Amino acid sequence: MYAYDELDRTLLNERVSEFRDQVKRRLSGELTEDEFKMLRLQNGVYLQLHAYMFRVAIPYGTLSSKQLRRLAHVARRYDRGYGHFTTRQNIQYNWIKLAELPDALEYLAGVGIHAMQTSGNNTRNVTSDQWAGVAPGEVEDPRIWSEILRQYTTLHPEFSFLPRKFKFAITASDHDRAAIKIHDIGLRLHKNADGETGFEVLVGGGLGRTPFIGKTIKPFVHGRDLLSYVEAILRVYNQYGRRDNIYKARIKILVHELGIEKFAKEVDEEWKLMDDSALTLDNAVVEEIRSRFSYPAYEKLPHMPDELKQAAHDPKFEAWRKNSVFPHKVQGYSIVTLSLKPVGGPPGDATADQMDAIADLAQKYSFGEIRVGHEQNLVLPHVAKRDLPVLWKALDKIGVATPNVNLVSDIIACPGLDYCSLANARSIPKLLLDTTVYIDELQGRLPIDVELAIRSTSLWHSTVTECELSALAGLLSPDHPETLHAINQVVASIDQRPVHRLVNPDRDVWREAGIVGGLLARLQQYSKSEQRRALNDALIFLSAAKAGLTILTRNISDFDLLMQLVPQGKALFYEIRGA
Repeated sequence: MYAYDELDRTLLNERVSEFRDQVKRRLSGELTEDEFKMLRLQNGVYLQLHAYMFRVAIPYGTLSSKQLRRLAHVARRYDRGYGHFTTRQNIQYNWIKLAELPDALEYLAGVGIHAMQTSGNNTRNVTSDQWAGVAPGEVEDPRIWSEILRQYTTLHPEFSFLPRKFKFAITASDHDRAAIKIHDIGLRLHKNADGETGFEVLVGGGLGRTPFIGKTIKPFVHGRDLLSYVEAILRVYNQYGRRDNIYKARIKILVHELGIEKFAKEVDEEWKLMDDSALTLDNAVVEEIRSRFSYPAYEKLPHMPDELKQAAHDPKFEAWRKNSVFPHKVQGYSIVTLSLKPVGGPPGDATADQMDAIADLAQKYSFGEIRVGHEQNLVLPHVAKRDLPVLWKALDKIGVATPNVNLVSDIIACPGLDYCSLANARSIPKLLLDTTVYIDELQGRLPIDVELAIRSTSLWHSTVTECELSALAGLLSPDHPETLHAINQVVASIDQRPVHRLVNPDRDVWREAGIVGGLLARLQQYSKSEQRRALNDALIFLSAAKAGLTILTRNISDFDLLMQLVPQGKALFYEIRGA
């Protein structure tokens, strides 16, 4: 764990005070929403479909038990009893009230947690390997360099108003658990032939509507030059990145359009101007940061304790151990992944009670430390093997011991149109169906690489594409061949499973379901976004009905519209967490 110093604490407290005044002026009407937007975004506050969303930073995914308890309290006191862990190792709350945000932020600042730059067109939370510091074979703990980058990029005046958001990831292992190739800047810590520590630097990766794999711009940058080289990249991006088109503003587009050779040349020319600058990292500075990380006092323990031998006779325990327990660099210890992907549950969510319980278990069995992975699961990084059987029972009791880590039902997803105004589709109901089908019918045995297609978000990876929507939304006659083709394409995108086809996209089936025959009349009164949401729900509902499953929908207006599109069948209406 990294220990914050007085400067860190002062910055956090001043930021809370500043934001409290900004919120006060917004609520009084002194600031308009447009004036307030940039201020709230730099403090992790989005205005979503139904309420403000509050995103809290968890630098490089490391939490203490005390910090997790505070996050649980915020979920219970200021939200609706749960939080959502994200792919950037953050946590977000989707129902918080604007007037109470400063109080929540102040409460979190008391344990060194903040929300600075978790949104907006600036550098975001620096992410790293969730096994950092405990992974066998890693070069060194990448969190030291993550912390250096965090301090450097936080409130950096030159990079607080970039063309678009900017994301870093760092790994120090051969196995890349930080997904560095899909980040704006990815850093792989390694040693050169002389044994010096440095970084392979990748640039221009990212997902979204235009996915790119990052390209290596520099095979080796010495550790002392990390900040200057990163600043050279950011300066080139800041100068040439597009601000006229939000969809072409990311650095991946700039790298693609210039070409990696041209982009690298621009960066090198900028970097030459910074030789021997104040950004050169002195070894004493790196060591001072390193000294602020504390590590557990491990015991000398046997590789195979008696407790583990006895528990091996329980097939349920063994299934969990083989799936969710991983080797540790210290003999007698293990890394344990806690699955936040329960069957039929939204991926990445944890209730306040679960967070409190996990904090207690971490205190007892993992030296008070928890990690957040970009896969939206949690990790206990320091568990003695002798404690695995009793820990498993405790984790199973609170619902975080599903043995599906790295399997097809270990799905990564954003909340989608249930909350987000930027989304194209509702990802959660689709994922509820996927996890139910795969766990019940396949027992989650498929490895992830068999079915990568379902591990995506609703932002531009929608079940209903723009082309399909235009056909389905009544721009064409419901009997037009292109409409029927679009429906078949949507069914195909839902039904990518090699084992079962849930729906036969037969014209008569869809006509009976009321999708084609009455589409125009039923959708004319609704907006495009409502049409998109309802069509997505309807298709998921029909797939579920054909499989004999029950699909869940989330609020009464969506339910009414869904029932207009799909008048027969049965559905379970529920109000998710009191929404």
